[in-house]
Amino acid sequence: MYALKFLKKNKFDDYKDYIENGAPQIPSNFNFSYDVIDVLANEEPDKVALLWTNDSGEKKSFTFKDLSKMSNAAANFLSSRGLKKGDTVLLFLRRRWEYWILMLAMHKIGVIPIPSTNQLKTEDIEYRIQQADVKAIIAFDDGHVVNEIKNAIGDKEIQFITNDEVADSLSKMPETLERVYNENTDTMVIYFTSGTTDMPKMVAHNFIYPLGHINTALFWQRLKDDDIHFTLSESGWAKCSWGKMYGQWLAGATVFVFDFSSIATAHDLLTAISENHITSFCAPPTVYKMLIHADFTKYDISSLKKADIAGEALNPEVFERFFKATGIKLHEGFGQTETCVMLFCNEWIEPKPGSMGMPAAGWDVQLLDESGRPVPDGTVGEICVSLKDARPTGLFQGYHKNEKLTSQVFRDGYYHTGDVAYRDSDGYYWFVGRNDDLIKTSGYRVSPFEVESVLLEHPAVREVAVTGIPDPSRGMAVKATIVLNKYFQSTDILIRQLQDHVRSRTASYKYPRVIEFVDSLPMTISGKIRRALIRTLDSAKNTIIEPIKSTIGLGKDEEK
Repeated sequence: MYALKFLKKNKFDDYKDYIENGAPQIPSNFNFSYDVIDVLANEEPDKVALLWTNDSGEKKSFTFKDLSKMSNAAANFLSSRGLKKGDTVLLFLRRRWEYWILMLAMHKIGVIPIPSTNQLKTEDIEYRIQQADVKAIIAFDDGHVVNEIKNAIGDKEIQFITNDEVADSLSKMPETLERVYNENTDTMVIYFTSGTTDMPKMVAHNFIYPLGHINTALFWQRLKDDDIHFTLSESGWAKCSWGKMYGQWLAGATVFVFDFSSIATAHDLLTAISENHITSFCAPPTVYKMLIHADFTKYDISSLKKADIAGEALNPEVFERFFKATGIKLHEGFGQTETCVMLFCNEWIEPKPGSMGMPAAGWDVQLLDESGRPVPDGTVGEICVSLKDARPTGLFQGYHKNEKLTSQVFRDGYYHTGDVAYRDSDGYYWFVGRNDDLIKTSGYRVSPFEVESVLLEHPAVREVAVTGIPDPSRGMAVKATIVLNKYFQSTDILIRQLQDHVRSRTASYKYPRVIEFVDSLPMTISGKIRRALIRTLDSAKNTIIEPIKSTIGLGKDEEK
């Protein structure tokens, strides 16, 4: 477990000991590719670092020695194409194995990768090219994305390189490389946020970012040398860095990659876990919501010992049903594209269904009110990270080329996440929502997540998004947009049953006075519910509580 080199202690007695001594120690001029991968290539050359397969049945295995040599060759190839330290390159590689080789290669020569999802359209790519001053684009040729890229490039002087060119170069380029030195504060990677409420922002992480993921892999995912870890994320998202690269290799685990070309079903994922003897799995709530409807008895997943969840808050109903099916307690983790994991349940923190857990070592997490003052336990406040004593390892440097936006989130000695939560008397943090998602109704503040969790307990509800709509008497009213499970029909009787279900389990002001049934919920391309879009569509339809009584249906006390 190479990560121990960067910690004060090799073993921690309890959570308090971990908090006091678990933050990583930072060397000068750290470079993950040279100082971790190349070192492991010498110390454990035959250890399998990456297991890759796709839905066509192809399989590849890469040792640390393979990664070291191939990343050197790829670095020499990129240099031969004129790319140099500080240049930015968009990557559209889905889950292709070339992604990992190129990321390590770019880190070695200081080229700044911008991982991107293959679901982007021409306009999205044009925006990224302009904002990041992109010098080259490397893509897996799947037809769709190549056409979008070529349209976006037009007559701009931007290189377009296919993954086949990269793969072909690996056998032709030298496998040795002279080290290119970097400062810890140099930009190592840029991620565009998914843009749920605004235009995507460029999140810049520096060269010590990988060490922040020691918390992610060792302490949240609880990985060890013999683990085979499977995080579902596509390479275009920061969650890929969270679960398929830095922390996992620092922990000595093998990274498993399943490159599927369309949508993976529960059968696909459970088969992959079974056939590849996966021991640790991590995915967003949408995936677990799908898995809990599967028949687990049809698959041998006895190798699976650990499962984690991140991306959105965990509904208790999902926790309980997954635990009943597998005997595994889901460990929730919270963070952002801008951070590593900052709140989680680890080996010293018994999961409470629906709770994010407690702070990670090195992260001084505080909940603040609108005046910047800490709130007492049980009171909702914005999740903020204190920077007064130290800057957490893994916190982003700022928004690339946007000092104004950076100063808005880094102010008064804190990083402001924009997410709100409360802490209970045991020290556990509970997610409430984005500031923009909170519903203010009749003087109360309602968390969409809380109402969604209650609705998901009802057998009719498969998926749900809770938002606010204008209400002449209350300011805002709670609305639930629901995807029904099979065999349930959208009737006035069901509407009242769902409203009564919420009223029976939580405060009466939280129940959805408006319910709309839909075939699917709008999602970002990273799989998060687009509540802002639902609000926008309702606004465009002039959806207020009075006019839609007869078309959507309200409970018996809607006038109260």
